[in-house]
Amino acid sequence: MRSIVLYLHVHQPYRIKHYTIYESGVDHNYFNANYDSNESNEKIIHKIAEKSYIPTNNKLIDLLNRYPNFKLSLSITGTVLTQLEQWSPEALQSFRDLISTGRVEILGETYHHSLAFFYSLKEFESQVKMHKDKIQELFGQTPQVFRNTELAYNNDLAYWADQAGYKGILAEGWDKLLGWRNANYVYRPAYTNNIRLLLKNYSLSDDIAFRFGDQNWKEWPLTANKFSNWLNETTDAQVFNLFMDYETFGEHQWQESGIFNFLDDLPNQWLKNDNNNFLTVSEAIDSLEPVDYIDAPNTVTWADTERDLSAWLGNPMQQQAIQAIYDLEKIVLDTNDLTLIEDWRRLQTSDHFYYMCTKWFNDGDIHAYFSPYETPYEAVINYMNVWHDLQFRLTEKGADI
Repeated sequence: MRSIVLYLHVHQPYRIKHYTIYESGVDHNYFNANYDSNESNEKIIHKIAEKSYIPTNNKLIDLLNRYPNFKLSLSITGTVLTQLEQWSPEALQSFRDLISTGRVEILGETYHHSLAFFYSLKEFESQVKMHKDKIQELFGQTPQVFRNTELAYNNDLAYWADQAGYKGILAEGWDKLLGWRNANYVYRPAYTNNIRLLLKNYSLSDDIAFRFGDQNWKEWPLTANKFSNWLNETTDAQVFNLFMDYETFGEHQWQESGIFNFLDDLPNQWLKNDNNNFLTVSEAIDSLEPVDYIDAPNTVTWADTERDLSAWLGNPMQQQAIQAIYDLEKIVLDTNDLTLIEDWRRLQTSDHFYYMCTKWFNDGDIHAYFSPYETPYEAVINYMNVWHDLQFRLTEKGADI
């Protein structure tokens, strides 16, 4: 039996509105631009909910009803859940309807989609607990498998997740991490006792997430039949871990590209073979024994040619900005001001630092696609203007900075 493990990640940050140094000390509202502005988080959520979340959820519910052997896993950040609660309850209800089918597993992660693990273990664990509580509140599930922000993974994180009681953890199936092995099996992280590791098959995943609508791609158009044949012809595999953003469906790949038709036909084509099925991440972990262990002394992520943290921390601007926000941790938390603490946590979201990346060529094009700024320097200036205002608010409360 060979299985597809389909895992989708739902995330939208609180984007910072255009914020000048002249507003520092005056305007403490960093995230909510006027609705008509392109910077409006409310407007963006409405657009993505309409184009991606609601139609994708409707399609997945239909597939779950039509195919008893179809199932999937997802993770959904606290930042997007908060925005859906506030601005798109219809989209949030569509996620509830999807998860209520009982064949959708939710993974754990940080509430604010942060890189806190690398800067403050205490803050990291606080955000993981916040996220766990929110998932239990909204969906009635307790995550059993962990997915760190940006699939950032190393031995230390695997050890933490093992000690925290998770049965599994996800990572990028990067060639340098795997060596002679491939991503199509279950592995055991080095220096752990119980936890299992599922690795993204980045080539197959990116065929859907990034290349699907590219008419210059030699495999265009990609059909579910062609894709399933590729998997059926692969001899060295137990599981095909297809990990991608939820926004792949309808937002990154528009409806006109045929992406929903592809999704609709995938279970049909894959399940024609009686030896094929779908598994959630937990089911893959429970039903398959690890074939080897994976040693990850260096951090691996999904992003860019290097597959490391350089997409977020690769230049001095990024490094100084993220260090500046974590340097405020104790002072911010000591205020017990929930509004200020929430603003500080929203400023930890990894997207802010991704927008500051100064890479060129194909990697730079991808960063530019996701960024609301004309240049990475604008992203830095905007962010640090907000940071200065955060400092101002702390001094108003008597903090010694």
